Amino acid sequence: MIERTIEEYAEEHSTPEDEVLFDLNRKTHLKVLRPKMLSGHLQGKFLQMISEMIQPQHILEVGTYTGYATICLARGLKSGGKITTIEKNPELETMIREYIRKAGLEESVDLKMGDAITILKQTDQLFDLAFIDADKENYLSYYSLIKDKIRKGGYIIVDNVLWYGKVVNESESRDPDTIAIKAFNDYVQEDNEVENLMLPFRDGLSVIRKKV
Repeated sequence: MIERTIEEYAEEHSTPEDEVLFDLNRKTHLKVLRPKMLSGHLQGKFLQMISEMIQPQHILEVGTYTGYATICLARGLKSGGKITTIEKNPELETMIREYIRKAGLEESVDLKMGDAITILKQTDQLFDLAFIDADKENYLSYYSLIKDKIRKGGYIIVDNVLWYGKVVNESESRDPDTIAIKAFNDYVQEDNEVENLMLPFRDGLSVIRKKV
């Protein structure tokens, strides 16, 4: 992970969060367990810029958490576009919907509560962009289900692919999450149907483009 002083410098030299995202960031840290799961300022701005560059009609997100990344991704949608976002924790639904409403994105966000694998198996939509940031042990399952739902030339972005550096630290590499992420990273690297770029940004982001 990047040193906190470097991350703070980068934040100071990036367009700041707007009022909605700032408040969501603050409220998540005050009231929700494991606030480190939040995409936050830098990653949120990165996701928004990627979405704005691609201008997708349909986005898929696995792991809504409190909706920070959802809002950032949705801001790059084409007019009339939609982001389908999946969250399994029912305790977060009220907060997610509150901030989607505050961001003025109620018509652009389709929030689905429940098990992502079940929902993905029932989804036949073709997506331009997907973002995976959920339980790490299922990363490979999510990727396998999602890839067939991404159009040729579309993108999958995956968070936490460095997992606090544990992927390269043998003394800390035996927990189930680390094993799952390493298996996922190796699988993507060997997948000839995509091209991929792993960025040492925050906890690691992989940007994956579907070639076929």
